[in-house]
Amino acid sequence: MQRDDLSLLAEIEAELDDPLDRIPLPEDAEPAPDPVELLRHLEDSNPDLRLAAARAFGELVEPRAVPTLIGLLHSDCALTREAAAYALGRNPDDQAIEGLIDRLRHDSRGPVRKGCAWALGNYTDRRAIQPLLEALAGDIAEVRLWAASSLGNTAVVDYVTVIGAIPRLVEALRRDAVAVVRSNCAWSLGQLVKELPPNAVYATVIDGLIEALVEDDDMSVREDAKESLLQLGDARALQMIATLQQDGMLW
Repeated sequence: MQRDDLSLLAEIEAELDDPLDRIPLPEDAEPAPDPVELLRHLEDSNPDLRLAAARAFGELVEPRAVPTLIGLLHSDCALTREAAAYALGRNPDDQAIEGLIDRLRHDSRGPVRKGCAWALGNYTDRRAIQPLLEALAGDIAEVRLWAASSLGNTAVVDYVTVIGAIPRLVEALRRDAVAVVRSNCAWSLGQLVKELPPNAVYATVIDGLIEALVEDDDMSVREDAKESLLQLGDARALQMIATLQQDGMLW
């Protein structure tokens, strides 16, 4: 076979080697993890098994894991505490609130506090609001961004509690040095005021979102502010958006 023939054959074989053909068929896929075995691993003396099991419950809904996961929030291993926090976010239970709040406020490791901030966004409990506001005001950026986002999921908590959270979110939207935190604040404010009457608090949120829309130097923040304003359908905000688009200052 000539060299040109070999080259042509290689090209044909490359074309026939479709990456999709290498994807395992369903019968070749790994079996789903056994929750009973994972529950045993959560309490195993081997720290690697405990960590692996805690991480697995970050993807599984299994209420039986909750009590042990709460205990693992106080593990000596920061990776295990972090995994337990995410798992308790996937498996929300009122028993876990105090443990998550304690770790959010006091854990020395940022990734653990970040996991707790995310997890608390899956709880409809007023006790989570103040700790999340504290984190938004003074924690590191990776924790602040999840605190901001989680606060937007608290709209189902009672009216008074939601009203109390709004001023701090507006302040963070205006002042936080990190753009992604401001973006999450813009999204959360849109979620929190959906059901509010057109009162002073509502007007404050609209003013804050319009200010971000016009003045923020980050495009993602402006975009999230615009999306929140569009969802709210406020006439003043819609007029501002139309004007900015006509002037070529907004897309």
